[in-house]
Amino acid sequence: MAHRISMKLIPALLLAALSGTVAASGFQLLEQGSGLGNAYAGSAAKASDASTIFWNPAGMTQLQAREVSGGLTAVKPSFKFDNSASQVGVFNATGDGGDAGGWAVVPNGYLSWAVNRDLYVGLGIGAPFGLKTKYDKPWKGSAQSDEFDIKTININPSIAYRVNDMVSLGAGVSWQKIEADYFRQAAIVPGASGVRAHLSIDDDAWGWNIGALFTLSPATKVGVSYRSAIQYHTEGSSKLSSNGTPAANATGLALINSGRQSDVKANIKVPDTFVLSVTQKLSDQWEMLGDVSWTGWSSIKNVDIVRTSGPQTGRTAETLTALFEDTWRFALGANYRYTDTLKFMFGLAYDQTPVKNANTRLTALPDNDRTWFTFGTQWKPAKEQTLEFGLAYLYLQNTKINSNKSSEGRGTVIGDYDSSVWIVGAQYSIAF
Repeated sequence: MAHRISMKLIPALLLAALSGTVAASGFQLLEQGSGLGNAYAGSAAKASDASTIFWNPAGMTQLQAREVSGGLTAVKPSFKFDNSASQVGVFNATGDGGDAGGWAVVPNGYLSWAVNRDLYVGLGIGAPFGLKTKYDKPWKGSAQSDEFDIKTININPSIAYRVNDMVSLGAGVSWQKIEADYFRQAAIVPGASGVRAHLSIDDDAWGWNIGALFTLSPATKVGVSYRSAIQYHTEGSSKLSSNGTPAANATGLALINSGRQSDVKANIKVPDTFVLSVTQKLSDQWEMLGDVSWTGWSSIKNVDIVRTSGPQTGRTAETLTALFEDTWRFALGANYRYTDTLKFMFGLAYDQTPVKNANTRLTALPDNDRTWFTFGTQWKPAKEQTLEFGLAYLYLQNTKINSNKSSEGRGTVIGDYDSSVWIVGAQYSIAF
């Protein structure tokens, strides 16, 4: 019994470690292994360590007999709201919410093992999606969002086969778990601020990924990979709490007694991705890397939260309106080998947002197109070991929001966000 309990705790502990944040467009996390210094250009083609299991499992055939890679990335998004003409309705809230971003940590780990010369198996653990925004209280948009937190964990066993010296194929399956928590102010009568709604949902589901690696010459590699969408049928609860004031307590009790606290369910489909990558050695010192990737964010439109208990069973408690659209990402990187043990890395990328205009932008995710500027170093303390450091600054242009939720009693948030993201990461790899 103790063994079974401990096994159940493992996913929960991993989810706690994989803190929600946001680094790529939407709530996608690209921090899945080495390559931060190159803005992850060439991700599906470079196959330089075991983290290729996530980007393109076919790349395992380029590795040594056994390889392990693990890393840690710290991400600091910043979302500072500047109010223009928000209308907060009955809440009478003041304040711009401070900085809704904060530091978070994204770890990853991989193991690759050669069964024979041409057949490899591997295992990867990471967090492909995550998000956290949290506003200081009080703030004008509290009726729409105070805090939004998404965490995922992805466990990805994989296999790769070398068809010949030019072609390798790979595939994997993914068990993925998601947890989401959403907080907002829920008072619906004047003077009753402080009644807080908390939506909590979770689920686990399966997906898959495939890839191919083409070694066109000793200097040129091309990689393609596809990772499937994953359909979640989440379940959870919608609850109310009070800040302790008499008005809030009275209103909160009335809402609870009228069936506003219940079990809920929601269907969420996280997007599929396609990556095309190239690496090209120009000389003994210089290497170029390129990437074009597509993400099917249109899988997320309106998320209906449906009650599954209480007198309002079967009714929609609320709808989270996303209206996401598919996106493209373009990345270019360069490596300069300074010595046999030291390499310098450079990268530039343009990452589209799935949020296309101010009217569909959410206070929970004030996302916009972002440009990556990255730098890194790779050091080999021994022949079979590699230590990589990376630093990235993500520039987001001025982000406008005009989120009109007045028909739902949540007011209208109008203004601008001053946003940016800093990322710092390290990855250690060893072959044995």
